[in-house]
Amino acid sequence: MVEYAIKTPSHHGTWQQFLELWQTIDDCEVYSQAWNFDHFYAFGSDLYPVADDQPGPCLESWTMLAALAQATCRIRIGSMVNAMHHRHPAVTANMATTLDIISGGRLDLGLGAGWNVEESEAYGIDLGSVKQRLDRFEEGVEVIVRLLSQHTTDFTGDYYRVTDAHCEPKAIQRPHPPLLIGGGGKTRTLPIVAKWAQKWDGGFRSVTEWQDTNEVLVECCEEVGRDPLDIQRTIHLPWDPGVDLSMLADRAAELAAAGIDQVIFNMQRTYAPADVEALGAVLAER
Repeated sequence: MVEYAIKTPSHHGTWQQFLELWQTIDDCEVYSQAWNFDHFYAFGSDLYPVADDQPGPCLESWTMLAALAQATCRIRIGSMVNAMHHRHPAVTANMATTLDIISGGRLDLGLGAGWNVEESEAYGIDLGSVKQRLDRFEEGVEVIVRLLSQHTTDFTGDYYRVTDAHCEPKAIQRPHPPLLIGGGGKTRTLPIVAKWAQKWDGGFRSVTEWQDTNEVLVECCEEVGRDPLDIQRTIHLPWDPGVDLSMLADRAAELAAAGIDQVIFNMQRTYAPADVEALGAVLAER
């Protein structure tokens, strides 16, 4: 049965707004999960026109999640997705363990290679070429998994090195919180998904595009001897202002029929709790 989730990008809103939204999502049983995002700059758009020198307000994802974990009790939580180059993977592993404990075992650890040039250049964080990002990402995922699941970790790569490293205490979820990897690159990303992830996010794709990409993931799983059904599929569905909620629910049903396990309604602006309740009521009738 398909799950429904909501993504509240952590920009163009106040802490109080996001807190009330997540508590409402937690109260609506039709939703299984809420996500935020891992960015430092707000995105500009027709909905949020911003000046070149002022990108708008944006709250940091992990700090928010720790607070939201305490303000909710039922929904799974996570950031869609954490850019590997923003933090050393050993730091990410420790943060993930702590957040899983704080949340009572409700964390999904979203991971991605990173893409935002503007943020990276402004903060002096080396993003690198596409190849470098993916090489670094592949190393980082292995470091995280090993630290989360092993007592002691040694790893030496081109980008990361850990020596006799510990990550204690371990998370509540064993062997570790589920890893969600975002992206649809058929040459590099999907093989990494097949090897390491428990969940795969296909981003914003039509049914046809998703099916084509999913076929490649199935092939990648077969190459490493893994059952493709072991990986949960998620996809984003834009929640545009003024959209008819019945039509939005119909689109979610089409995605579910294609084999997607979780449809994520991606807020295109900061909605009110009443909007979350209204969509939930429509979905509950399906």
